[in-house]
Amino acid sequence: MPRVKRGTQHVKRRKSLLSKVKGFKWGRKNKIRQARPAMLKAGVYAYRDRRNKKRTFRQLWNTQIGAAAKLNGTSYSRLINALKNANISLNRRVLSQIAGEHPEVFTKIVETSNK
Repeated sequence: MPRVKRGTQHVKRRKSLLSKVKGFKWGRKNKIRQARPAMLKAGVYAYRDRRNKKRTFRQLWNTQIGAAAKLNGTSYSRLINALKNANISLNRRVLSQIAGEHPEVFTKIVETSNK
């Protein structure tokens, strides 16, 4: 059976792995046995935190809407309920931006929803 030399594949795989762990601390940046599990774990954390990011931003938007609603004499839950009853379909991100950048427009939205 002829000898199979797999040097190019090994080097390619190693370079790919080490490029993904560039910037890691200690041996995880240049030792394959430490870099591989570090890379896999980093991927797991990245996947998890992309979902957590959405969660934390929605919490932030809700807090900002609640603060702006208090300034207009209502609560967050009453405002959201009034918006649904008035068929005003603005998502929380847009409501938060309006509340922060254009408070007078937000006040009109609150007044319209309460009618």
